[in-house]
This record gives sequence, structure tokens and C-alpha cells, in this order.
Amino acid sequence: MPREEGREEGQRAALLEGIEVGLELKFGAEGLGLMAEIAQVQDVAVLRAIQQGLRTASSLDDLRRLIP
Repeated sequence: MPREEGREEGQRAALLEGIEVGLELKFGAEGLGLMAEIAQVQDVAVLRAIQQGLRTASSLDDLRRLIP
């Protein structure tokens, strides 16, 4: 695996982990239900947007809008 790909995959894994924790803390088990969809996202920039969106989202629908 080329170095850049490995770095991006590491960032992706860290973002997914952070998103999962945020979903659980903010929305409980219902929030974790979104992880299957979010885990399909390969684009690190989209995952960053979802992570940032967690800070201001007042509902799961707010976050769903960020998932392509």
C-alpha cells in the first residue's frame, strides 16, 4: 500500500472512531444505527464534515443530509 493511501486510511479510521463515539454520546443507540451508512463513506473530507456536523446537529436528520 503506498504511503499516502496508508495515511488516508489511518485518518479515515480515526474519523470513523470519533464519529461513532460522538453519535453514541449525542444520540445513543439510535445514533449508532447511522454508523453502517457512514462507514461506507470513503472520502476523508466528507467524514470530516460529518464529524464537524455532529457538533451542531440537533437531530440525526441533520447528519443524514451530510452523507452522500
